[in-house]
Amino acid sequence: MTEHLSQRELESYLWGAATLLRGLVDASDYKQYIFPLMFFKRLSDVWDEDYQEALLETKDEGYATATANDRFVIPEGAHWNNVRSAPKDVGRAMLSAFLAIEAANPERLRGVFGNANWTDKGQMPDATLKNLIEHFSKHELTLAAVPEDELGNGYEYLIKKFADDSGHTAQEFYTNRTLVHLMAQMLEPQPGENIYDPTCGTGGMLISCLAEAKRRGGDTRTMGLYGQELITITAAIARMNLVIHGVSDFQITSGNTLAAPAFTQGDKLRTFDVVLANPPYSIKKWNRGAWEKDAWGRNSLGTPPQGRADYAFFQHILQSMDPETGRCAILFPHGVLFRNEEAEMRRKLIEADLVECVLGLGPGLFYNSPMEACVILCRSKKPADRQGRILFIDAVAEIARTDQSFLRPEHQTRILVAYQDFTNAAGFASVVSTADVLAAEGNLSIARYVKKPKKEVAVGDAVTLTAAWDIFDTEARGFWAGMDTLVDMLDRLELMEDADA
Repeated sequence: MTEHLSQRELESYLWGAATLLRGLVDASDYKQYIFPLMFFKRLSDVWDEDYQEALLETKDEGYATATANDRFVIPEGAHWNNVRSAPKDVGRAMLSAFLAIEAANPERLRGVFGNANWTDKGQMPDATLKNLIEHFSKHELTLAAVPEDELGNGYEYLIKKFADDSGHTAQEFYTNRTLVHLMAQMLEPQPGENIYDPTCGTGGMLISCLAEAKRRGGDTRTMGLYGQELITITAAIARMNLVIHGVSDFQITSGNTLAAPAFTQGDKLRTFDVVLANPPYSIKKWNRGAWEKDAWGRNSLGTPPQGRADYAFFQHILQSMDPETGRCAILFPHGVLFRNEEAEMRRKLIEADLVECVLGLGPGLFYNSPMEACVILCRSKKPADRQGRILFIDAVAEIARTDQSFLRPEHQTRILVAYQDFTNAAGFASVVSTADVLAAEGNLSIARYVKKPKKEVAVGDAVTLTAAWDIFDTEARGFWAGMDTLVDMLDRLELMEDADA
């Protein structure tokens, strides 16, 4: 009888493998070793499960092997048990198995195991690899023991743990899942649609869209998931993540989305029904010169400043939206809403009537960063009753915090209802005409349009600390917006000094 692991047992088991690497490799490198091992064990166990079921049914070993290979081919000598029994040079045996499996499954598993140096015995001696293999061998990772959703949850748990341990690299690796879930709900992905994330990280946004369609009763088998990720190992982890979640129709590529977009058709970018992303924040080193004459037409709004590539990613996303059904949700820092250096691009964006909603969120939703986040939602073609209008939502207070900020279900619901209703709500949401926004020089700063009611405090009345903070927070939003502008100016001066050096 196959042992079923509870979610807590699964998480403890998976994290236990990572603890074996403490003191041997940097925490930011755990993922290069633990994810491929976990994935290799899963493939092998599911292959065995399929083989045994077919053999029990037919007593035909050839048929059982062919049946097991229907899902994924594991070539002879490339099974988990083959590597487990290797007496020495375990890393070489591991690497050989990985290469053989990738070669036998080129369409779905090319590059999936990453590029860790398994044969470096100084970094990963035989004894350590044997300990890891024996740890993973303690439990079966068959579908019966750990169904796809449960293993997917365990995988997401590891992603979060690795992000916690890896510090400054975490935002490339992990986006707050409660916020991702909200973005997916707002976009309402449908069966038959194609979903795209141009900076996909470990694939969490794509999976969340799939889960949202499934939650709404849709047939997710007709959906296609597409992503591009700069960092090779992270792209490999995204591929593993999608397979572990039971996704069959996907394409994840590694490479620089701005310099070399992977999804093209002829001389144009391929377009998608749904695009969602958390682009890297304000990267400074990018090829601005090439963007001025971009071959893919991604500079229709203009060329972003060298020190801020945010609107390069923004325009790539807009160009990747289907002209009829396309819609997007992009997680940005607030600066994109009001920075002077991007004012002309914002004006053209608003004139094109693409912006549907600007959602302001509380601090701490960027991983390991206290800054406030915003989500900009756009549509290629807005519904008739939303054309010429933009909804601003100030949800800065809709947030909870333990060790990190997150959105509770009630926070998500309040924001989602406001977005769906598309009406004014005092102190929370405001519908503004694009003409009025253009009259304000295209400034999309939420505090300009959603006014918080001031709390009256009579002279001589006692003021609690909480009330005093609320008053300060309300009146200081403009100050902090000004501070963001000052930081932008200092960044530009730094770039000028670097150029002169």
